[in-house]
Amino acid sequence: MSYGDPVRLTQFRQLMADEFGSPRASSLATDHVFTGLGGRTVNEALNAGVDPKDVWRVVCGELGVPPERR
Repeated sequence: MSYGDPVRLTQFRQLMADEFGSPRASSLATDHVFTGLGGRTVNEALNAGVDPKDVWRVVCGELGVPPERR
């Protein structure tokens, strides 16, 4: 996925599941606090209206997802 492409919430959830596995993706979204999201979890950021594409960028950057899978 290129950063220029829009990311819908359903696509974002699928990217998370594909990269981390469904159970871990769910846990990360609920429990892991990301500095790049202002000290919020993925779910908190999405609920606050942060674009899923921006959330995906932060997740990839902070968790070291290789560029070819971003």
